[in-house]
Amino acid sequence: MQLLNSLTDKAISGIAATVDEAMALNETYDTDTLCDAADRIRRARCGDTIDTCSIVNARSGRCTEDCKWCAQSRHHNTGVAEYEYIPDNELAEHLRVNTDRGVARFSLVTSGRKVSPADIRRFCETFRRISRESPIALCASMGLLGKTELQQLWDAGVRRYHCNLETSASNFHNLCTTHTRADKLATIRAAREVGMEICSGGIIGMGETMRQRLEMTAEAIEAGATSIPVNILIPIKGTPLQDTPPIPEDEVVRTVALMRFVAPDAAIRFAGGRKRLSPEANRRILRGGINGALVGDMLTTVGNNIDQDHTMFKAAGFKLPQYEKTDPTVNNVK
Repeated sequence: MQLLNSLTDKAISGIAATVDEAMALNETYDTDTLCDAADRIRRARCGDTIDTCSIVNARSGRCTEDCKWCAQSRHHNTGVAEYEYIPDNELAEHLRVNTDRGVARFSLVTSGRKVSPADIRRFCETFRRISRESPIALCASMGLLGKTELQQLWDAGVRRYHCNLETSASNFHNLCTTHTRADKLATIRAAREVGMEICSGGIIGMGETMRQRLEMTAEAIEAGATSIPVNILIPIKGTPLQDTPPIPEDEVVRTVALMRFVAPDAAIRFAGGRKRLSPEANRRILRGGINGALVGDMLTTVGNNIDQDHTMFKAAGFKLPQYEKTDPTVNNVK
């Protein structure tokens, strides 16, 4: 147990494991042992409050990019709904449900390579309206934006920008050819320059290796991510990955535990795809390194019931976040 104890103690003191060290853990220890150690790190570095967030599909379909996993790409025939802007009444209902249930963060997510300057102005007005109506913290995921557009979002109250790396640098070219990792990193740098926190993770179960998952985690931290979403691939009919075999539950659990060693201070966020896991696997992950969760429906797939999630989080020993509004342009989560 010397290797495990050494790396656990280092992580508790804030020193991240290297990818090689995490791989050595993967090759040496059983899943429960890794989860117990990851839970110790999480409690020491992040505490017992789970960082909850919710997303709404503010623009759907007709995306120019060819990401192999995505239902919204115009390169794939998936039958996904297509619209330019979510109707105001639907957005208001999403906001009401999340605010009433105390979800900490709320994000508008748009399909497409990036949102145009004209549409950024429209979305900024939406963010300002949300900020007036709800204490919920604001996030955005609107593609490969530049500093000018990101500054506009900041001025409208957005404090966290989401731009997934999706997979490791060594694997990205196998899954997308219409933009590069460099494009993503440029947007992440620009978002940080205007003062935003960064949410950046990816999808597991797309044929990558465990090493590549851990590389993605280390690369996200290096890029400045404080939140790392972990999505499990949902093979969608009509996409090139539609016949991808499901990743085994134990491998999902181990992946999250090992990520905690590589990212001891991050909000490692249980995101899309977790609905297909058994209750036992969900409980093990919640006591195996996770300290964040995306709740409610996902972009094009049904998600998890918020009230049921809250019950599950509390049963695992987590506290739910509390938020408060300080002024019309700044949203804070405690």
